[in-house]
Amino acid sequence: MKIVSWNINGIRTFKGGIKNALESLDADIVCVQETKVTRVATYCKDSATPFAAEEGLTGLLTTNPKGTIGCYGDSSEFSSEELQLLDNEGRAVLTQHRVMCEDTPETVTVINVYCPRADPEKPEREHFKLQFYKLLQCRAEAILEAGSRVIILGDVNTSHRPIDHCDPDYIDDFEDHPGRKWLNGLLVDDSEGKEYEKNNEESENTSSKPLRSGKFVDTFRHFHPTRSKAFTCWNTMTGARQTNYGTRIDYIFADHPLVKMGFVAADIMPEVEGSDHCPVWGKLCCPLLSSSKLPPLCTRNLPEFAGRQQKLSRFLIKMDQQQPVREACRDPLPGSQETGETRENLNPLGSAGTTSTGKKRKLAVESGVPKSKKIMTLKAATPKPQGNLLAFFKPKSVPVAPTREDPVSQCERGEERNEVTPSQPHTFKGGHSAGQDVPSIPGTPCTEYPQGVCMGDKVHVPGSNIQDASVNSQNQEKDAALASEATVDPPCPRKGASLGGFWKTVLRGPPPPPPCKAHGEPCVLRTVKKAGPNMGKQFFVCNRPQGHASNPEARCNYFSWVDKGK
Repeated sequence: MKIVSWNINGIRTFKGGIKNALESLDADIVCVQETKVTRVATYCKDSATPFAAEEGLTGLLTTNPKGTIGCYGDSSEFSSEELQLLDNEGRAVLTQHRVMCEDTPETVTVINVYCPRADPEKPEREHFKLQFYKLLQCRAEAILEAGSRVIILGDVNTSHRPIDHCDPDYIDDFEDHPGRKWLNGLLVDDSEGKEYEKNNEESENTSSKPLRSGKFVDTFRHFHPTRSKAFTCWNTMTGARQTNYGTRIDYIFADHPLVKMGFVAADIMPEVEGSDHCPVWGKLCCPLLSSSKLPPLCTRNLPEFAGRQQKLSRFLIKMDQQQPVREACRDPLPGSQETGETRENLNPLGSAGTTSTGKKRKLAVESGVPKSKKIMTLKAATPKPQGNLLAFFKPKSVPVAPTREDPVSQCERGEERNEVTPSQPHTFKGGHSAGQDVPSIPGTPCTEYPQGVCMGDKVHVPGSNIQDASVNSQNQEKDAALASEATVDPPCPRKGASLGGFWKTVLRGPPPPPPCKAHGEPCVLRTVKKAGPNMGKQFFVCNRPQGHASNPEARCNYFSWVDKGK
């Protein structure tokens, strides 16, 4: 039996398709987190079909009691409101399987979790995270006491030991972190395995609790107790994966007896890319026993995946018309959910043609005439335009009295005036003006004059008579001169003035990057996006990926604010 856990950072990580991605992982059970579809997910092969499955840790999300796991433990320290909130973000899926371990059938419960992240600027989220930890441990130990083997895996969002962090020295009170204290109580170190068994034997004889209450083992550290730089998560925004500057926060925990009799290997897969996390895996010598009946929670049993035609009403929630949607979706504890992690099914009617009060929106056109007929009537009353498409993109001209002054004297551009300016509409011999529907004249397209066709050193505007193509050059020059006299040329810069220099004084581009002092390479420009007094300010940092200070290939500590006065 092989099991894999991976925070995929969005289901679209599987660019080649979910089936191909699952086959490439070569596992019987694949547990993924942060799917960006409101729930974590557990994929099982047909040979690993579970006989029971359940969503959430509290049992409050269970709608069908058949095929559930149960064993919720003592949750008296949680209020009913808090239990609802802890399970309201789709962070846990449990599946129960049967395996053969040492020729003995065993039940194994796999708890796939995506633990919350603590935001330093939101103290309520740190409390929410710790409460989720307590609820997870309460449920896991209750299932364990009921006689099932237990595997807890997923993104725990806390690095356990200093060896699991790229820079533990930079974190104040590393060992006193509440999340690490919880892990110390949940886990028993592999070096303490014998002491764990001894304490359990003493507890059976003396009816007292063991000195160490941890019941689970970090399977990776069980097989690799001293391996360093074995990280599973990196900051991709700073390129930290290139220098392996990360943390190990993805785990496979298993109860100690199961590790002793079943696990044969466990490791990480940093070579697998596509997410800011890498997969982790564990392997047991216990073969799986497939269940012939799927649990109700299996997606194959859900109505939307059953292959039958569904009514629209099944996707809508019936709501009280007397109560606004806003009150129905009010969060009893404001700020307890992170932005972007709120369940999407709280307000499914928000964009289904109703207002916030649940009333149907009025049609934009309330008339006895059907909409289709009214459109046809409007079309019949509107005259059909008879013009070239280019006529809609030409600027208006300003007619003036004709003059015989030399147009070149208006602006010393050093150009011959036998070329017609394409941005001005002109009338040509033959009675047609630019923009009328007339046959086009074949020629070579001119990039400088998008409205005309280049013919040698002349420009011919589409819409002129076909016979104009054979007019001698003397008539063409005469017509072009008269046409140019009928319009006002745009103002031109003074002689010797640079148009590019003018725009540079108006639109100031980004400042040139300074070189960093350690590498002498051009820095990269960054912008502060965090809310605060420096939000929106720009600064320069070293362009290399983030890494440890002892790594010469990593980013140096160069930092410089951008001086807006320059």
